[in-house]
Amino acid sequence: MTVAEYLAPVWLGRLRVSDPDIVVSLQMGNSERAAEVVDQMGSDIGFVEGQSAPHGLSSRVVQADDLVLVVAPSHAWARRRVAVSPSELATTPLVLREVGSGTREVLEAALGSLGFEAIPSVAMASTTAIKAAAISGAGPAVLSRLATDSEVEDGRLAVVPTEGIPLGRSVRAVWRRDRPLTPPAKRLLRQIETHIKAERT
Repeated sequence: MTVAEYLAPVWLGRLRVSDPDIVVSLQMGNSERAAEVVDQMGSDIGFVEGQSAPHGLSSRVVQADDLVLVVAPSHAWARRRVAVSPSELATTPLVLREVGSGTREVLEAALGSLGFEAIPSVAMASTTAIKAAAISGAGPAVLSRLATDSEVEDGRLAVVPTEGIPLGRSVRAVWRRDRPLTPPAKRLLRQIETHIKAERT
């Protein structure tokens, strides 16, 4: 959903400018669903978030991302100077993405590697809904930095530092191993990689 809401519209907009004859149909879902659509329904290309590629699909990392812990400015954590530890995060009910999302997978793997589990106060299938819940004071949330930049910049959310919790992840393009990428999918992937490379320089 992070890719679909915050990255894909820009990627597909560029593709339409460079290749106006290409017609695109975008299906939105979490990483688990995106892999299913590519594998079982024959989509040319999909994009997933997480620590590893879905089983049975070819993949290529296109962009790095990381998760951040965010709270409403009124939350006590917004003013703390000491980073949140793994044990503290694991004992705090969180506003989380649903099971099957790349965001939740990364958080659970990060805490699991340290012997902890995440405690959901509520699980939602929409990043936008989670941000709204966090802004309203429902509790801390762990989301992609890409998805929270705007709210952090305008002061609706505050990033809380964490320590010792590996929250890095990758955005991957995925496609079926038994079928080569179609020409439009190749052009899209090439444009994404070219643009990201240009941003780094």
